[in-house]
Amino acid sequence: MTQAPITSPCIPEIETAGQGGGHPETLIRLDGTNATLLLIRRRAGLPEIAYWGRRLPQEISEAEIFAVRAPDSPNNGPDQWRPLITLLDTIGCWNFDMPGLIAARPDGSGWTANFETEQVAQEGRRLVVRGKDTVSGLAIVLSLELGPDDVLTSQARLTNTGTQSLRVERLVSGTYLLPESVDTAHVLSGEWGNEFGIEPMNLTRGGIVVESRRNRAHDHFPGMLLSPASTSENEGEAWAAQLGWSGGHRLCVERMEDGRIRLSCGEYLYSGEGDLAPGAELVTPVAYATYSSAGFSGCARAFQAHARRHLLHWPGGKMKPRPVLLNSWEGSGFDLHEDQLMRQVDAAAALGIERFVLDDGWFGARRDCDAGLGDWFSAASVFPNGLRPLSDRIHGHGMEFGLWYEPEMVNPDSDLYRAHPDWVLQTRGYPLWTSRNQLVLDISRPEVSNYLFEVISEQVASVRIDYIKWDFNRDLVEASDAQGRAAYRRQVLALYALWERLHKAHPGLEIESCASGGGRADWGALAHTQRVWTSDDTDALERLAIQGAAWHFLPPEVTGCHISEVPNGITGRTTTLDFRACVAIFGHLGVELDPTHLSAEESTRLKAWIALHKRLRGLLHHGLAQFCTADPARVVHGVVSDDARSGVFLVAQRDWVSARRPSPIRLSGLDPAKTYRITLPEPQNLPGYRPSEAQKAVFSGKVPVSGATLMDVGVFPPFMPPLSALVVELQAV
Repeated sequence: MTQAPITSPCIPEIETAGQGGGHPETLIRLDGTNATLLLIRRRAGLPEIAYWGRRLPQEISEAEIFAVRAPDSPNNGPDQWRPLITLLDTIGCWNFDMPGLIAARPDGSGWTANFETEQVAQEGRRLVVRGKDTVSGLAIVLSLELGPDDVLTSQARLTNTGTQSLRVERLVSGTYLLPESVDTAHVLSGEWGNEFGIEPMNLTRGGIVVESRRNRAHDHFPGMLLSPASTSENEGEAWAAQLGWSGGHRLCVERMEDGRIRLSCGEYLYSGEGDLAPGAELVTPVAYATYSSAGFSGCARAFQAHARRHLLHWPGGKMKPRPVLLNSWEGSGFDLHEDQLMRQVDAAAALGIERFVLDDGWFGARRDCDAGLGDWFSAASVFPNGLRPLSDRIHGHGMEFGLWYEPEMVNPDSDLYRAHPDWVLQTRGYPLWTSRNQLVLDISRPEVSNYLFEVISEQVASVRIDYIKWDFNRDLVEASDAQGRAAYRRQVLALYALWERLHKAHPGLEIESCASGGGRADWGALAHTQRVWTSDDTDALERLAIQGAAWHFLPPEVTGCHISEVPNGITGRTTTLDFRACVAIFGHLGVELDPTHLSAEESTRLKAWIALHKRLRGLLHHGLAQFCTADPARVVHGVVSDDARSGVFLVAQRDWVSARRPSPIRLSGLDPAKTYRITLPEPQNLPGYRPSEAQKAVFSGKVPVSGATLMDVGVFPPFMPPLSALVVELQAV
């Protein structure tokens, strides 16, 4: 039986156009704007990866590449020359590197593979390679595209052409070649409340394997940055890759026997998930990779540009200004009362909020985390007339109404579970594992998916829901279907299908992907949703690191960044409203507090920050990301317009400066030939003990400064104590 394709932005099929060139060995070249991928079609095997990096001159000839890529035979090596790295490395053919394909027949045969290239079809920046192994009974289609944004997309389709079933244990989406100068892998690791940590790991000999097997990725976001140790945010070469997949994943980077680096990424397959009957195929998720000669910031800009052009899908086909939202969770929790929520709606409207999101606790017997999940009907004790009066109040203020759901989960203490205990994922005969007193529904079963679609769809229509916050609050553990088979992969495919079904039925609906924070903030989810939540930790100091790392892989406009309650519910830290606002306004701005508890002064100041965000969000959500070199005590990042005529930067002081006075701020991404006026937009004032008259003149725009000076010489900031920040606006004169 043919497996359903993954509903993510797969590379389209290209009609084969012969084998091209007619030479027994052919050079294949793909060019982006600043990057080149070179492949060599050899007489045998799949195309060899010869080079991926800085764009090469067009004059480079086929003959010279063949000449320099013809090393001698190693001692005790094969008598028949073979390429060291191909688009899909397999077991066999004298290959001892980490294989990209592991598969075998039920009797243990067919465990090696030796693909021969049948056809290579190139159409501009797109490439399709078709290979076949008649001995093992396998066919492979490898699709690649190197776009003008320098993002290389890769995907594989494996077909079982044999007469017996095939068990596939591994099939990578993409394989990449990096030069021997790369010695550091920057791995993304973390945990709940501490997502998107970047941990540099040295690459000497051997390799590094990063796996996540939970169907949530708090532990490891499916991405990685690689570079020489000398690379910084804005200087040096850098490579990055990420997998567009919301399930288990596996990233492997290793130093090969010739010193170069081999990187591969693909999904993690549980036992049996890759089983293929004769004629069936396995399609991988799409992998995305990029090269930058402008440091890690260049990788970030490439990924953000590609996501904006090709990945994100907006109601109506175009992103509207991201509505400033208020989420009820940190302000109210489970303590919901209709009259109080009505007052919050009124107060939110007065602040300039544009979307009101009612979080957990609105349905069934859900007064805490122990009961009610799965019973998606409004709680009569909270909403005696249902949710429509609240929705009407919200829409009456010109705001949108958002509602929290956790559709993939169910509490044992719920009407749904009592009626359908067989709907949950579990391995029969073993204990029924709960987490947060909840179980996971098998949404790959049509009756389960249909139930969820019908319940949610009816409410979206009848209650007038504009936005769904879709949560996912536990890992998958021993997730077997009714037949006892691993169901991790099918669960992800069913989720994507359900999201798309809801979007098709309600074209104006937006969905946020939340999973106890940043557990499902990958590009697989982003291909079907309009927002991701990077962490449940809304502490502004913690968010400096979380957001800064996430924006190397995600566009800021789809990452929820909230001005939250203090003391913070996770860290207990109290910070000023200005500090929280400065950190939050660079993403998709939200407010996470009860606005009726604000003082008059706080309301006035918060309203001013929201107004500033609205004025700047066109640039914040479309500009080029900039990550400026900073000392450990200070974070500086921002965005600059495409024409470098305007920019907005955050200057955030994490800790006391290590010297007596702060060091200069050096910005990036500006035009050295342009002159800029620098201002601190309202509601800010110039801080510091005794700012000089020159400082006052510079930061009020009275003394224009050249881009060259701002980028290379730097500007001395005023003294800023820990946990303080400034938003700096620049306009070209």
